[in-house]
Amino acid sequence: MSIYCIGRNYVAHAKELGNEVPTSPVIFMKPSTALLNKGENLTIPTFTKDLHYEAELVLRVNAMGKNIKSENVLDYVDAITVGIDFTARDVQNELKAKGLPWEKAKAFDDSAVLGEWIPLTADMLETPIHFSMTQNGSIAQEGDSSLMIFSLPQILQSITAYFTIYPGDLIYTGTPVGVGPTSKGDVFEGYFEGKPVFKVQVNP
Repeated sequence: MSIYCIGRNYVAHAKELGNEVPTSPVIFMKPSTALLNKGENLTIPTFTKDLHYEAELVLRVNAMGKNIKSENVLDYVDAITVGIDFTARDVQNELKAKGLPWEKAKAFDDSAVLGEWIPLTADMLETPIHFSMTQNGSIAQEGDSSLMIFSLPQILQSITAYFTIYPGDLIYTGTPVGVGPTSKGDVFEGYFEGKPVFKVQVNP
């Protein structure tokens, strides 16, 4: 299983971190070991003092694809949910300053939370898909697919220009504005169209 991630896919998020708005999808990857096991708590790694949450829509691939040109996302994706891409922001900033890859900041163990899957339908794709996440009961992030710089079909086209996707692969589609620090004892809850899809606690 491969985990593909899209960075800076919302204008407001790119600007909140002082990054340029991309003209093509920013793609990075996480290994399968990045997935936090269902029901487990997150432990903040000792190598970071500034762990940030990033809530986003996640797609599940159900068909092999390479050099995809089709606009029909349902040819390759059968389910959707909300997840978290945890980022060691201090580590990432150090790597970026040196022009180095982001893996240490993005791909570490348990850095990806995955919610319960919801079947993706044609009706969902015809309107904005809304999602949100709370931190300790208060809204931390809200977004919808219409605010993405690169649409779901464009994301699939861009990823498969470089990589062959296979059933079971995951695609994290980018986070909206509102990312912020994670503290010990925090509780995060993710919602897809108002329906709860995950709850994860950070160890005290």
